[in-house]
Amino acid sequence: MAQLDYFPQPVFSRDNEQSAHSRVFTSPGKYIQGPGVLAKTGRYLSTLNLGSAGILASARGHGSEVPIIEASLSHHDISYVRSIFGGECSLEEIQARTNELKPASPDCLIILGGGKCVDAGKCIAYRLEIPAIVIPSLASNDAPCSALSVVYATNGVFEGVVEFFHSNPAMVIVDTQIVAEAPERFLVAGMGDAMATWYESKVCINNPSALNVLGSRPTLAAYAMGQICAQTLYTDSLEAIKSVQARNPTEELERVVEANTLLSGLGFESGGLAAAHAVAQAYTNLPAVEENYLHGEMVAMGLLTQLALENDEPEARRATEYFASVGLPIHYGQLSLNHRDSDVLNVVIEAALNSGSLSNLPFDVTPESLRDALLSANDLGVSIAQQVGDEAYRRLQAN
Repeated sequence: MAQLDYFPQPVFSRDNEQSAHSRVFTSPGKYIQGPGVLAKTGRYLSTLNLGSAGILASARGHGSEVPIIEASLSHHDISYVRSIFGGECSLEEIQARTNELKPASPDCLIILGGGKCVDAGKCIAYRLEIPAIVIPSLASNDAPCSALSVVYATNGVFEGVVEFFHSNPAMVIVDTQIVAEAPERFLVAGMGDAMATWYESKVCINNPSALNVLGSRPTLAAYAMGQICAQTLYTDSLEAIKSVQARNPTEELERVVEANTLLSGLGFESGGLAAAHAVAQAYTNLPAVEENYLHGEMVAMGLLTQLALENDEPEARRATEYFASVGLPIHYGQLSLNHRDSDVLNVVIEAALNSGSLSNLPFDVTPESLRDALLSANDLGVSIAQQVGDEAYRRLQAN
């Protein structure tokens, strides 16, 4: 069984205050994207010389996409065993699925599903000491490519548990036909998660004291990926949304899926995090948000708070207008919250201040400055919603 207390920071951070920081970039072994690639899973795995596979997916996934994978595996003489993901990336669920798969001794674990299934699957593969093969069914977050997983309590609250792995997934396979047929809201949530990548990596590369997830300095490559990620989203998101509405993987959708999955995944891990994700994770402590909103929707609100903390009014307006155009929440009312409720603000502030990624900002964040930023971001969101309307947001939330 793999040792569970691995942390990359002691390995890759500097030895002492007098030594120089290294720059570290990490990535999956292969990234494969396109319509119909799910049916080629067995062909891709044959390059890794694997004889058997575990398959982790939800009950829905086992009834839809998994048979396509199984047919491809059988064609390449790769045996398989199924495991059903229970829905929450909790330690209890991870251990239960590990115990279930261990007797079969699979050579790899194929993980098909959304963000929490992907994160749980990476934890399971690590415990079984086998490669993770990630097949995201949604482009809703940047979890598929990373060598870490966010673990939640059984009720979905983030309690600060992050597991790290020695290696990124051996392979990430994204079938854009499946993404095109998924509900629009998931793709849009991925845009919120991905848009934060550039703004957070920009904070980290410009602050000599900031560190990426590995405990090292960010690389230019990660920053550049974050930058092209944001540029792609600003340019292609509305056409990509039309592609999903038409269930047709166009070139614009291909670019946005790559931004949501590959560019954001590599950009956040090697580029670094800041306030956007600190505030986003804080929102999971509010049941009204955790039970009704997606991770990327929380990150969108977190990014607007970060830009308010930075007093970057032009980018704050640009990002807020973009989020409004695609249907992401831009003020507290769109997260089912009341910005005048001091208890709500106190929960968010306390949880966010306990996040280490806030330290990547080039200034100290106090409870007072964070409260001001939360309210400022909300006020801007209300103002822009009044100017441009909230049709996109209401359409997504109604579906």
